[in-house]
Amino acid sequence: MADFESTFTGRGNINGGHREDGYLTGQFLIAMPSMEDGRFSKTVIYMCAHSDDGAMGLVINKRMPSLEASDLLEQLGIDDPSRPDALHIHFGGPVESGRGFVLHSADFMREGSLIVDEALADGVALTATLDILRAIADGRGPRDHILALGYAGWGPGQLDEEIQSNGWLHVEADPAILFDRDLSTKWERAIGKLGFDPAHLTTHSGHA
Repeated sequence: MADFESTFTGRGNINGGHREDGYLTGQFLIAMPSMEDGRFSKTVIYMCAHSDDGAMGLVINKRMPSLEASDLLEQLGIDDPSRPDALHIHFGGPVESGRGFVLHSADFMREGSLIVDEALADGVALTATLDILRAIADGRGPRDHILALGYAGWGPGQLDEEIQSNGWLHVEADPAILFDRDLSTKWERAIGKLGFDPAHLTTHSGHA
């Protein structure tokens, strides 16, 4: 098992654009049915950063297999949580799969927390420190949260090319989908925001 303690010690180095810049920070990226990369089949990704330097997001509708939150908390030295069912570990993406992120509502902010989107509901933030895991386990954490290991990342211009090549759709994020624990329907619900029948998506371009 990876040493997760080292993954929750950084200050956050995600530098993203804003919607007015024309980038996708704060939006959903939705895999087309024709997605060839099995790691992203029927995924919904919340975009945490998108700029000329590249893009970064977290998959929000897949669990991390073979890893229980209780095992992670024990390894991190967080004992006897008052809310043992509060954490569910998500597959955030294939890049740096041993690195942890908590995507959460902005009612909980600590040193190292980064605001991703101030406009969505009460705000969406990203934190990668042990403090937030302790707070969630003790019932003192943010109202809404997703714990993800790994992330999806793209180099400069790479995501834009994949969208133009009909690999992805994008749409404004919906907090009711973002933090919902019903992962099995998130892809369909995200597509539903576009008004598309999934059976017809292969002929559409990647723009919402």
